Amino acid sequence: MNLYLLTGFLGSGKTTFLTNILNDLSKEKVGVIMNEFGRISIDGEIIKKEGMELVEINRGSIFCSCLKLNFVQAMIEMTERDLKYLFVESSGLADPSNIGEILEAVKYSKGDVYEYKGAICIVDGVNFLDQLEDLETVERQIKHCHLVVISKVDLINEDTLVKIIEKIKEINPIVPIETSIFGKLDYDFLKEDLMKYKWAEAESSTNTPETKPKTLMLTYEDEVKKEDLIKFIDSIKNDCYRLKGFFKLEDGWNQVDVVGKKIDFKLTEKKERISELVIISKIGPQIIRPIVNSWNSIFEKEMRLR
Repeated sequence: MNLYLLTGFLGSGKTTFLTNILNDLSKEKVGVIMNEFGRISIDGEIIKKEGMELVEINRGSIFCSCLKLNFVQAMIEMTERDLKYLFVESSGLADPSNIGEILEAVKYSKGDVYEYKGAICIVDGVNFLDQLEDLETVERQIKHCHLVVISKVDLINEDTLVKIIEKIKEINPIVPIETSIFGKLDYDFLKEDLMKYKWAEAESSTNTPETKPKTLMLTYEDEVKKEDLIKFIDSIKNDCYRLKGFFKLEDGWNQVDVVGKKIDFKLTEKKERISELVIISKIGPQIIRPIVNSWNSIFEKEMRLR
């Protein structure tokens, strides 16, 4: 079975990229292991397709000791489903440095059932240069990948793209680099041996129970105005790595996606029971008070935060 790992920081465009691949491979038997930090999977809802095998592993990184065994078990279970491809979309905060150790554990249990084809790292063209200054995870993802795809190149100028490529080459001099708009790419890499671009040996992941970020789920049982939700998100987003979910607004159900300073709304046909927003904090539990205070100053009805 062909195994691909999909990495990239929060909001880089991994799920959009994966959705396009799944559409193009619709005639093949494909499985997906989806990893998110939240209690529920938002991205899993987006990619679900008829006939696709999906396993979700939430509440942390699959490369952390807290979930590593769950990841190994999920990969073992996928070997029994007669798949041609398995894609693993790791959390945006995941450090995949120890992927070799995990593959060895699967091999010990099931033998050579997987052919590891490499890690594809999606780099956020808009936010990468800022992320690289503050987050070791971003550098680790590039160091341990075999193909880089720079996303959102339609939103940056040529000078910025050149700087991004230079920085990537500083971290991983041999990795091939592609560019993408709306997650679209020529999928010739599926026929290529990406492992020939291996740059770094396996090492211990920086993902540990101690470094796990605080993740909260905000739920609300009524409709809200888009302008009020924007006001609320604007008040807390600087203290968040990421916000995403589904909210019922005046124009219907919307997929809400916040990356950096940008807030995106996309109408969706999904009919959710309640509105849900995953919040990944930069400042730990200290974000709880600002969330509650801001919500109460804007909305009349209470939300639930857990």
